Amino acid sequence: MQIYQLAINSLIAASVYALIALSFSLIYSTTRFFHFAHGAVYVAGAYSAYVVVDALRRVASVAAEVGRVPSGYAGLVGMDGGVTLLGMAVAGLVAMIVATVLGGLMELGVYRPLRRRLATPVVLLIASLGMYIVLQNVISAVFGDDTKTIRTWPVREGLNILGARITPVQIIIIGTTVVLFVATILILKYTKAGTAMRALAANPELARVVGMDTDRVILYTFLVGSALCGAAGVLISLDIDMTPTMGLNALLMGVVAAIVGGIGSLPGAALGALLLALAQNFGVWKIPSQWQDAIAFAILLVFLVFRPAGMFGVRVRKVRI
Repeated sequence: MQIYQLAINSLIAASVYALIALSFSLIYSTTRFFHFAHGAVYVAGAYSAYVVVDALRRVASVAAEVGRVPSGYAGLVGMDGGVTLLGMAVAGLVAMIVATVLGGLMELGVYRPLRRRLATPVVLLIASLGMYIVLQNVISAVFGDDTKTIRTWPVREGLNILGARITPVQIIIIGTTVVLFVATILILKYTKAGTAMRALAANPELARVVGMDTDRVILYTFLVGSALCGAAGVLISLDIDMTPTMGLNALLMGVVAAIVGGIGSLPGAALGALLLALAQNFGVWKIPSQWQDAIAFAILLVFLVFRPAGMFGVRVRKVRI
């Protein structure tokens, strides 16, 4: 039965890893630099949801005292002093909007001016690291360093599946990830902006030669990638709470999953995340849990040495004419 529990735990972890891997991969494929501040977008999404949920908690507390839900909050809060599933969905939507705006501001206010000054990827990386540090400290100063939670429901025993336990919240995490993945695939395949994003990722030089507005396409990529990352921050916070420093580790796990699966590949992001989660969860079956990060980076090193393009990546060959 423990094997089934480890498999379910792996699937839950893979859901969050996959969203981060997909969002990072989208941005990296079009910009060709390590967007370190993506970790801050992840944290900002989680704390934006916390602000909404905290406000709804206060309304729910008043509703429990007076015996009725205030006008305009019907369906968002319950008479028991808690926040409903619809309220949580609203908080998640707000978080995605905040993350989208933050990612767009990073591109418009920092990265685009640097690119127009012909900044190298190293300069962009340093700027991204600086933004991550600044934003993390701003969040820490505003909300404090203690652990926050957006869970308002009582702790209940999870559903029994083949002897393993999974909670309704964890099912929501997995289901939401699937929906967001499908939505991203549809955007990339069936919209004009998605087609442009794929074209720029496939061949940046050719995209510029044919007159594509690459700045606009990169902005679209930041908006979509940031929204996905903000959603990932909310989903993980539903299960294990949040801290201002949680973005760095989450980003690194997402990057490992993206590289293992193959940068730019949607199936690769999902399978890379699943492989990483399985290795971490089954690895700590026999060794201490503090080795989880070491397992992740051991897998990364193996792929970098023996298959640097990842499982679904395509090795680029240069041809001389």
